[in-house]
Amino acid sequence: MDRLSDAAVEQFIAVRRDIHRHPELAFNERRTAALVAAQLGAWGYAVTTGLGGTGVVGQLQRGTSKRRIGLRADMDALPIAEATGAAWASCEHGVMHACGHDGHTAMLLAAAQHLATQGDFDGTLNLIFQPAEEGGGGALKMMEDGLFQRFPCDAIFAMHNMPGFPQGQLVFRSGPTMASSDYATVTLHGHGGHGAMPHKATDPLVAAASIVMALQTIVSRNVDPMQPAVVTVGALHAGQANNVIPAEATLEISLRALDPQVRRDMERRIQDLIALQAQSFGVRAEIAWRPGYAVLVNDAEQTARALAVAQRHFPAGQITPQGPMLTGSEDFAFMLERVPGSYLFIGNGADGEPGACMVHNPAYDFNDLNIAPGAAYWIALVQDLLSPTP
Repeated sequence: MDRLSDAAVEQFIAVRRDIHRHPELAFNERRTAALVAAQLGAWGYAVTTGLGGTGVVGQLQRGTSKRRIGLRADMDALPIAEATGAAWASCEHGVMHACGHDGHTAMLLAAAQHLATQGDFDGTLNLIFQPAEEGGGGALKMMEDGLFQRFPCDAIFAMHNMPGFPQGQLVFRSGPTMASSDYATVTLHGHGGHGAMPHKATDPLVAAASIVMALQTIVSRNVDPMQPAVVTVGALHAGQANNVIPAEATLEISLRALDPQVRRDMERRIQDLIALQAQSFGVRAEIAWRPGYAVLVNDAEQTARALAVAQRHFPAGQITPQGPMLTGSEDFAFMLERVPGSYLFIGNGADGEPGACMVHNPAYDFNDLNIAPGAAYWIALVQDLLSPTP
């Protein structure tokens, strides 16, 4: 298996840390996109910028084969104040790479350089550097700009670091892998009044409390126990004084499911439950529903091919053939609805080890030891799936 030289590893650790110092939020990844485009262009890729706003695609063609694959990395950061204390910590107050997208970009760039200078493959390689994965739906935006019409792919792959798994562990899963995400803002309209005379008011706060408790029955009583699902009320806002019954109460709700039908059933049941609960308290419920990301479903055939590559080139102990489902969400799901492919994980560090801090945490940092195996896997995948014909 082709591996990066020590000098190349150090080069792309430096790239990763540079991106980490200068994090950019969704659709504002201008500096990162410019860095990616400049590097790809210098290595001979045909570079297209501006897809989905700040997305970049680098295309490299070798030989005469009509086979085409895509590799995707995300580039955006999160609105979190960093607390790592690292020498390469964020220079942007309140913004940090708390999910490792800096590392994903660096791993794919490292593979891109090696494939351009030493790669042995026959076909078309499309490297997709995507903006706005963190809730912005950058994958959809790139596709709306004609991503797969302009850069057709027979298969597409992506990799995400995952704390909790040993560093460098390659984790695959066929079928449903990451959850859908949906959101609802519920406004309960009542009639305010004096806290000493509740009979002259219609209290939306009491209705909100009842709805919060009733929502706990959605998963326990309306979803198949064998199907993972989550309903979370993350915020309840109502009133300002202890002797005033407010006129309104607002709830913020998020939902996760790993089956499209469960997702649809939960939406219907939640809408009904909230409306009827509100009616029973004499208040009116206004529900603003916001669909999020789809269930991420890995194609069985492409996952088997991706796993076989790992099994040919990595020790068996470094591979998890069928990892667990996760209730986090990922907009690569939309790309997989359009093109068959697979999304795998690379361990960032097992519990108690460096890199074990969970993503979206101020103390999280991408494990630089993953630059080498992550890039090596991408190189092996491209050269195996686009291997020159004898």
